[in-house]
Amino acid sequence: MKGQIRKALSGFYYVQSDGELYQTRARGNFRNRKITPLVGDEVIFESSNLTDGYLLEILPRKNELVRPAVANVDQGVIVTSMVEPNFSYNLLDRFLVTLEYKAIEPIIYLSKTDLSDDKEKIKEVVACYQEIGYTVIAATENNEAINELERLFPNRLTVFMGQSGAGKSTLLNRIVPELDLETAAISESLGRGKHTTRHVELIPIAEGLVADTPGFSSIDFLEIEARELPKQFPEFFEASHDCRFRECMHINEPQCAVKERVESGEIATTRYENYVQFLEEIEKRRPVYRKKK
Repeated sequence: MKGQIRKALSGFYYVQSDGELYQTRARGNFRNRKITPLVGDEVIFESSNLTDGYLLEILPRKNELVRPAVANVDQGVIVTSMVEPNFSYNLLDRFLVTLEYKAIEPIIYLSKTDLSDDKEKIKEVVACYQEIGYTVIAATENNEAINELERLFPNRLTVFMGQSGAGKSTLLNRIVPELDLETAAISESLGRGKHTTRHVELIPIAEGLVADTPGFSSIDFLEIEARELPKQFPEFFEASHDCRFRECMHINEPQCAVKERVESGEIATTRYENYVQFLEEIEKRRPVYRKKK
């Protein structure tokens, strides 16, 4: 039978198929082949009843995330707080680069806008990222922003991500109150929230599937190579066609269209500064040596 893994918990994989949810386990050869089934995987499985099935095959994935562990993701909602914790261009750009690299469409959701005294900063953030071409939704006191977000869910697998305490579970609770997902207050000493989501589960919402996932406050670029990084900034990629050198890295090269657009204000300085920092991190990263099979 064919189905989709909707939840992974305590070594069991819950597979949705033809309107039924089957509890399954992975065959031993999955471990031998170092294959880990992920929530979101399309699978072939066998089962004589709803509680005693086995996964036989993982079908090819179009992408996968490690944190959170989800496969075949269509779009990622980056829930980023304007206050408590404070807004960070750097952190938002890290999430955006990660999603771009995985070919996952990013949606930026600005939370806690009602707690911010700096309304100009909110407008600045919205304008900056909308100009690049990203969908940006700012939280509202009524349900207008929620409705706008829900309209993007049908027929898509959506992942929520963002720093701890940004309000992902709170947001999902507003969308589907019966979920009653656990939330935690911000730690004053650390300035970030406790991790409240224990496992990954795909929840049917607005004719789509949504994963509520643990928030985390930092992202390391472990897979992206230096040459690939400029392509994860859409406005850099667009400008690069006018660069003198085809593989321009937009650092020291002459006649660089990206640097020219930064100087003219067409490309945000924050984006370029973060790019330079990310590039340095990737170039200083220790190489990962894999054992030969």
